[in-house]
Amino acid sequence: MFERRIPEWLRHAPAPSVHGFGVLAGFEGITRGMLISVFPLAMYNALGDAVAISQAYFFIGIGSLIVGLLVPALNKRIPRRWLYSFGTLCFIAGALLASLGTPMTLIFGLMLNSFATVITFICFNAYVLDYIKRIELGRSETLRLLYSALGWTLGPAVGVALYTYNPVLPFYISAASSLGMLAAFTYMRLGNGKLITRAKRPAPNPLAFIGRFVQQPRLVAGFSFAVIRSCGWWAYIVYMPLYALKNGLPEQLGGFLMSGTNAALFLAPFMLRWMQKRSVRIAVRTGFAMAASFFTLAFVLADWPWVVIVTLFCASFFLILLDISAGLPFLMAVKPSERTEMSTIYSSYRDVSGILTPGFAWGVLLVAPISGIFLLAGAALAIAYTVAGSVHPRLGEKRLVAAE
Repeated sequence: MFERRIPEWLRHAPAPSVHGFGVLAGFEGITRGMLISVFPLAMYNALGDAVAISQAYFFIGIGSLIVGLLVPALNKRIPRRWLYSFGTLCFIAGALLASLGTPMTLIFGLMLNSFATVITFICFNAYVLDYIKRIELGRSETLRLLYSALGWTLGPAVGVALYTYNPVLPFYISAASSLGMLAAFTYMRLGNGKLITRAKRPAPNPLAFIGRFVQQPRLVAGFSFAVIRSCGWWAYIVYMPLYALKNGLPEQLGGFLMSGTNAALFLAPFMLRWMQKRSVRIAVRTGFAMAASFFTLAFVLADWPWVVIVTLFCASFFLILLDISAGLPFLMAVKPSERTEMSTIYSSYRDVSGILTPGFAWGVLLVAPISGIFLLAGAALAIAYTVAGSVHPRLGEKRLVAAE
C-alpha cells in the first residue's frame, strides 16, 4: 500500500504576512491603476461636461457609502471570505460593463468598480488588523504601497495609451488582474478572520459605534485626515485631467502624470525612514502644509495651464507622503475590541470624500472654472494641517522603530 500524503500547503494554510497582503495590494494596484485615468477620460468623451461627470461621481459616492455601511450587516450572514471574493467579481463585472463605452454602461461600470473598492478595502483592513501586529503596521502600510507601485505607476499611462489605441483593452486587462487578485486571495486561505471565527456572538452593528467613535477625538482627527487626503487625490485624479482637456492639453496627459506621480511609490521606504527619524506628527503636518500650498498656487496660476500641471504634480508627491503617514494616527488609536467596527467606519473615508469632492465641485463649477476646485482642495488641506497640530509629538515612535 502506498501512503498518500496531503501536501503541507493544503493541510496548513500559509501564515498571513505583510508580504502576502502586499501581493493582494499589488493586484489591486493593477486592477484600479489601469482604469484610474481612463474613467475620467472615457466619461468626458461620453458625457462631454464636467458638471455631469461631477453629478455621476456624487451619486455613485452616496451609493458606495451605503454599501460600505451595509458590509458589516452582510458579514453576519455572509462569511468575510465570500464578501472579499464578491468584491473582486464586482471589479470584473464593472470593467467588462464599462468596456461597452456607452454613457450608462460607463456609469454603471464605475459604480460596480466603486462598490468593489469599498468592499475589498473593508475586508482587507479587517484582515490586516487581525493578522498584522501593531508594531508592524507602519511596515505593512509601506510594503502595501511598494507592492502596488508597479500597477499604480504603469497602469495610468498604459491604460490611457491603450484606450487611445483600442478603448476596450484597458478594461479587459483590469478584469484579468481582478482574476489574479481572487486567485492570490484563495491561495492565502485567510478564512473569515480571527475576530469572526473566535467571536461568541455576532459583531454589533458598526452604526452603534458611531457614538464611541465621536467620543474619541484621536479617531475623529485620524478620520478627518483620511477624508481630506482623499479629497486631495480626487481633485488631482479627476479634475486635473478635466482641467487639461478644457485648456487644450493632450488627453493622454492625465494618465502619464498619474504614472509619474505613482512612480513616487517606489520612494515609500525612504519616506518611511524620513518619518522614523522625525515623527508621525511632523510627517503628517508637512504633507498637509505642502500639498495645501501647491493646490492653492495652482489656483493662483490658473491662466498658465502647463505651470498649473507642474504645480499639481508637485502636490501629488506630498499626498503620497500622507498615504504613508496620515492613516497611522487612526490605526494606532483603535482599541483591539473595536477593530471590526472602527475599521468599517474608517474605510468609509473613501466614500465620504467621494461624496464631498464631486458635491462641492458640482457647486463650484456652476459659478467658477475648474481651477476653483484646486483652491477648495487647498483650503481643506490647510484645515487638516491645523488639526494635525493635536497629534501627539511622539505618536508611534517606538512602533515605527520596531517595524524596521
